Amino acid sequence: MRDATVRQAVNVAYVAPRIGERARRDGTSARLQRGYTLIEVVVAFGLLAFALTLLLGSLSNATRQVRIANDAGRAALHAQSILDQVGVGEALAPGRRDGRLENGRYQWELDVSPFQDPEPRNAPTQAGPAIGAPRLLQVRLIVSWGDGPRQRIVLNSLRLVTPTDLNAVPVP
Repeated sequence: MRDATVRQAVNVAYVAPRIGERARRDGTSARLQRGYTLIEVVVAFGLLAFALTLLLGSLSNATRQVRIANDAGRAALHAQSILDQVGVGEALAPGRRDGRLENGRYQWELDVSPFQDPEPRNAPTQAGPAIGAPRLLQVRLIVSWGDGPRQRIVLNSLRLVTPTDLNAVPVP
């Protein structure tokens, strides 16, 4: 009889509780111990896909904005360089010039014309400007790098030149 009692005690000691029984003893339900349901996993993946779509969209937009800013910055540098060279080494005279930079990526047009004051301060005299007096020339530069209206820079400047620099440009 003693052997039977020992066997029963040994058997009882090695019996592991079932999964549901342990959960019920802790006060939690068995359902929480089994893991996520299929719908929960699908919803989690859907949210992850939505978040990644938003992230990649914003990164793509940021990349495009950086490229646009880079193009506009390079166009401004080219425009500054062209304006710095206008009238250097040669007399500044009215006329049109154009050209291309960086293998045709940037196109520029330069228009030099006598300046017409839209609102003269003094009444015009019959005699006109004095001979040998400096004159103002209007310099208009357009640098474009695409077909869109936002893909161009227009700069206007005035240059003061003496009649010897004008090479006898007629006075308007």
